[in-house]
Amino acid sequence: MEILQIGIILLIFVLLCIPLGKYIYKVAEHERTFLDPLLDKIDNFIYRISGIKKEDMSWKQYILALISCNAIAAFIAYLILRIQSIHILNPNNIGNMEQGLTFNTVISFMTNTNLQDYSGESGLSYFSQMAVITFFMFFAAATGLAISFAFMRAISGRKREMGNFYVDLVRIITRILLPLSIIAAIFYIQQGVPQTLVSNKTVTTIEGKFQDISMGPVASLEAIKMLGTNGGGFFSANSAHPFENPTPLTNVVQSVSILLLAGAVVVCFGYMLKKKKQAISIFIAMSVLLLIGLVICYASEKAGNPALANLGLNQFVGNMEGKEVRLGIGLSSLFTTITTATSTGAVNNMHDSLTPIGGLVPLMNIMLNVIFGGIGTGFMNMIMYAILTVFLCGLMVGRTPEFLSKKIEAKEIKLIALAIIIHPLLILMSSALALVVPQGTESISNPGFHGFTQVLYQFSSAAANNGSALEGLADNTMFWNIAAGIVMFCGRYLSMIILIAVAASLASKRSIPATSGTFRTDNGIFTLTLIFIVLIMGALTFFPALALGPIAEQLTL
Repeated sequence: MEILQIGIILLIFVLLCIPLGKYIYKVAEHERTFLDPLLDKIDNFIYRISGIKKEDMSWKQYILALISCNAIAAFIAYLILRIQSIHILNPNNIGNMEQGLTFNTVISFMTNTNLQDYSGESGLSYFSQMAVITFFMFFAAATGLAISFAFMRAISGRKREMGNFYVDLVRIITRILLPLSIIAAIFYIQQGVPQTLVSNKTVTTIEGKFQDISMGPVASLEAIKMLGTNGGGFFSANSAHPFENPTPLTNVVQSVSILLLAGAVVVCFGYMLKKKKQAISIFIAMSVLLLIGLVICYASEKAGNPALANLGLNQFVGNMEGKEVRLGIGLSSLFTTITTATSTGAVNNMHDSLTPIGGLVPLMNIMLNVIFGGIGTGFMNMIMYAILTVFLCGLMVGRTPEFLSKKIEAKEIKLIALAIIIHPLLILMSSALALVVPQGTESISNPGFHGFTQVLYQFSSAAANNGSALEGLADNTMFWNIAAGIVMFCGRYLSMIILIAVAASLASKRSIPATSGTFRTDNGIFTLTLIFIVLIMGALTFFPALALGPIAEQLTL
C-alpha cells in the first residue's frame, strides 16, 4: 500500500510537469498565454512605477541586477526583523530578533535556503512572517527561476543576450508563482490550515490544563513554501505540524508541489532547445538518482533499528522514531528524499531520528545538489555535470568535446571545475572549522559519529541552500548563525555567477554542425554515463566524510 501511494504521487508529478513546463517556456519566451489579457496590464503598471525598461542585458548586467536587487531586499528585511516588536500585526507581542539570528535569517531566506534557527510561532510577528518570510519565498524562488531562464536562453544558442532580470522577475511572480500559490492556499484553507491574523488561543485541555494554540497566516506561507522549493515553516515542527499538514491530501499536494516546478524547468529546457529528447535524457537521469535514494531510504527505515532488534524488540513496523503515525514509513521516506533532492528542506518527520543509512540519503542528496534541485539552480548544476560528462567522454576518444553544437574548451572546463570545487570546499572546510573550535563543538548534542553528522549536515544544507537540518544541533548561537550565513551566501551566488558565465561563453561561440562522429547527448548511453559521473564525483568528494559519519554510525549498531 505504501509503495502504491508513493507511485501515485510520483506519477501525478510527472503528468503535471509536461503542461506546466510548456507554460513556463511560454512565460520565459514572452509567448501568448491565457493569463496575458489580465496580467499584461498588471505587469505594465509595475514596470511603469518601477522605471523598468524592457531592454536585454548582458550576463554581467543580469548578475549585477540580480545581486543589487537581492541586497536591497535583504537590507529592508533586516530592519523589519530588528524592530518587529513595534510593528502592527503583532498580537502575540513578539520581541525584536537578536542581531546574529537576524543576519542568519535574512541570508537564509534571501538565498532560498530557509534554514531556521528560530521557532516561527514564537520568534516572528505576523507582519514579519508575511513581509519578510513569505515575501522572500516568492522573491528567492523567482530569482532562481529567472537565472535559469537566462542560462537556458544563452545555452540554447539563439541569442547572446540573457533577457532582462527585472522583467523576468515580475513575469515569474505574476504568471507562475502567484497563480499556483493562490490555488494551493485556497486548498490548504479548505483542508484546515489556518489563515488568520488573530492572536494565539489559550484553551483548557481535557486534563484541565491550559495550552496555547498558535495561529496566524499559515496557508499563504505554506503554499509558496512548497511550490518555491523554499522549505521554511510557520511552526518549528514544519510540515509535521498538524496545522501545516493536517490531512493525507495536504501531504500529497505538498509532496507534488515540492517536485513540480523543479521538474517542469527541465521540460521547459526541452522546448527552449527545440530538442525534447535532450530534456528527457536530463529528466531521466535526475529521476533515476531520485529513485535510488528513495529505495535506500525506504528500505533502511522499514528495516528498523538494528540495535533495538538485538535487544529482542520487534521491528516489524520499522523505525517510527521522529515520524508521524498518520504518515508512516512510506510517505515519510518519500518526503525526506524529495525535500532534499529538490533543495526544499521542508520536513514531515525529523531527520535527526532517521537510521544512519536512512539519514545518509538526504545528506547525499544535498551534497550532490543536482537531483532536480531548487527551481532552476538544480537544473543548472545538472547541465554543469552534463558538460563535464561530454568533456570526459571526449578525452577518452581523443575528440574535441561538443555540447549542444558548441565546442567545450579550456575556459568552460576551468569555470566548471571551479563550480564543482566550491561546493565541497564550503561544506568540508566549514565542518572542519566547527569541529576544532569550542564554539562549534559545544553545540553538538550527541558526541561521536552522529555528532559529526550533525555538523556535516548543517553545512551541507547551508551550502546547497536546502534548509533541512538535524535539529539535535544547538545552532542558535553567534558562531553557527554567522558561519552558516556566510556558507549560504557563497553557496548561492558564487555558483550562479560561474554557471551563467559558462552559458555566456558558450553563447558567444559559433554552432558546429553535427556529424557522424558527434557524441550524442540525448540517448540512453549519455544518460547512463551522466548518472555514473554524478555518483562517482560525489563518492570521490564526500565518501571520506560520510565514512566518518553515518556509515561509521551504522556499523556501530
